[in-house]
Parts: sequence; structure tokens; C-alpha cells
Amino acid sequence: MAEKAETSGNEHRSGLIGELASEFAGTMVLILFGCGVVAQVVAGGALTNGGLGNHDSIAWAWGLGVTFGVYVAARLSGAHINPAVTLTLAAFKGFPWRKVLPYTVAQTAGAFVAALLVRWNYTEALAAADPGHTTKTQIVFSTLPGNGATSIPVTEWGALRDQVIGTAILLMLVLAVTDMLNTPPQANLGPFVIGLIVVAIGMAFGTNAGYAINPARDFGPRLASFLTGYGGAWRDQYGNFYFWVPIVGPLVGGLVGGLVYKVLVSRFLPAAGPQEVGRTPTPDE
Repeated sequence: MAEKAETSGNEHRSGLIGELASEFAGTMVLILFGCGVVAQVVAGGALTNGGLGNHDSIAWAWGLGVTFGVYVAARLSGAHINPAVTLTLAAFKGFPWRKVLPYTVAQTAGAFVAALLVRWNYTEALAAADPGHTTKTQIVFSTLPGNGATSIPVTEWGALRDQVIGTAILLMLVLAVTDMLNTPPQANLGPFVIGLIVVAIGMAFGTNAGYAINPARDFGPRLASFLTGYGGAWRDQYGNFYFWVPIVGPLVGGLVGGLVYKVLVSRFLPAAGPQEVGRTPTPDE
């Protein structure tokens, strides 16, 4: 009996380790494409008269980063790649609460490592475009109110509102397209559709706060930039402490989106067998 219990415990730990590794990898892929495209547009564009992309390329690359990150991690962990998603699934879909913190740490670590790779790869371009490592290129790694522009009068409170709304939209739609009782995408197209959701949010809600909609996506790269020369990484262009906004806003917004979906849609759907929590279902299930 003792040997069986020990084996079961080892299997459980291996399973969780695999899930965390998957979340790390999926979030790393997301940030490699996301921060990478912003570095190309901001730093590369500054050195080539804006010839290396624009807001649309940023929106599309972030969306594709989400798509590829989800494909990487979906089988093992459900590819949350976002603490707001993990928290919302725990609150409304039965995802184990004991996994919320480990998932969040893995996601943030993946984002941190990916941001370090982007920072390293774009060392020369960032130094040439912004020798002082100011908010001009800080937005490559983390978000700012009004995307760092002082001409757009967005305070941290306005940005917080924006993050709540944007993440609520994200989670309401993610729950909708992954709910097997609703009309989910077939033929393994779920990750692609989720990526399109992020593209749409970026195109419609990108002005006020840069649509972080993901605490790990913002905090991990923000920490990486701080450790590699961006001394003002925790503040916005006005000098105010800002790093908390893209953490608190998405966590609150995710819960709001989950509640909206539950109240307006899911409670009216027909009942069926239990869906395995924390994992993307396959079309034949």
C-alpha cells in the first residue's frame, strides 16, 4: 500500500511538472512573437523611418503568438498561458485552485525568459534607437498608458478600466469557443480562433493601455527589461508606479468576463457529461 501510494504521488508530480513545463513553453512562444514584433516595429522602425511594420503587424503577430503558444501547450495543460485565464477557469470551470499559483509562476517565467531572448537579440537596435533605454523603447517589453504617448491623456485608472474591459471580452470569448456545450471550432481550429480574438482586441482596444490582458505577458518582460538596463520599467511616462495596472486589471477583468458568460450564456446551455478541466477538448469528445 505504501509503495502504491508513493508511485501515485510520483505520477501526480510528473503530471504537474509536465503541465508547468507546457505553460512555460507556450507562454515563451507567445512572448517571443509578441515582444519580438514590437521590437521590430519600434526599434527597427525608428532606424528605418518606420519601414518595418505598424500597429496592424503588431496586432497580427501577438494573435499568431497566442495561436502558436496554444498549439504548443494545449494537450498537456490546456494552454492557459495567462494567469487571468487560469484564475477564471478556477473560479468558473472547476480548474483546481491548488494549481493556480504554480501555473502563474510558470507562465511568468516563460514570459521572462522569452523577453530576455528578445532583449538580447535586439541589443544593437534598441541601443541605437534609444541609448537611454527610456519609455520610447520600454513599450517593446511592457505596456504603458496611451502606449507611452503624453498626447493621449490616459491615467493609470483609465488604463485599469481598459484592462478590465479588454480582459473581460477575452475571457468571455475564450469560454465561449472552448465550451463543448456551445458551438466550439472544429478540426482543431480552436487555437487559431483564440488568436483571432486577441487580434481583434488589439485592433479595437489597443490605444488606452496596449492591451496587455495578461499579467504574465506584462510582468515577466517588465522584470526582464528592468534587469537589463530599463531602470524606469516600473513607472509610466509620467513617473507614476504603473506595473500593477496590467496585473490587477486582467485578473479582475477575467473574473468579470467569466461571470458574464456564465450568467448570460452557459447556464442556459443543455447539460451533458463532465468536461475535463484545464484541457482543450477534442472534436470527437
